[in-house]
Amino acid sequence: QVQLVESGGGLVQPGGSLRLSCTTSRSSGSVGFIYLMGWYRQAPGKQRELVATITRGGTTMYADSVKGRFTISRDNAKNTVYLQMDSLKPEDTAVYYCNVEGQRGAWGQGTQVTVSS
Repeated sequence: QVQLVESGGGLVQPGGSLRLSCTTSRSSGSVGFIYLMGWYRQAPGKQRELVATITRGGTTMYADSVKGRFTISRDNAKNTVYLQMDSLKPEDTAVYYCNVEGQRGAWGQGTQVTVSS
């Protein structure tokens, strides 16, 4: 199973930016080929929701709520996925998680993003 570690969260003011990173690993060895990587988020009292996905070839998908503000990217050599978050809004406040091949990886601790004045 693929282990995932998210980082880069923090406290920012509305309109600010953050860049999240997600590293992948496997105790048994290399993670190998990953086709789909994605970012999810979960706000207090809400279900976890899909934010963005990216294929190995670079095809991206975004939730309507973040379209035009967030950019997902990946480094295939490192099997690392990033989420550039610009023009942040208070409603973006959540714990952000990454995963691979849908939800086949082991959920990590997530990284807290708080957007507030």
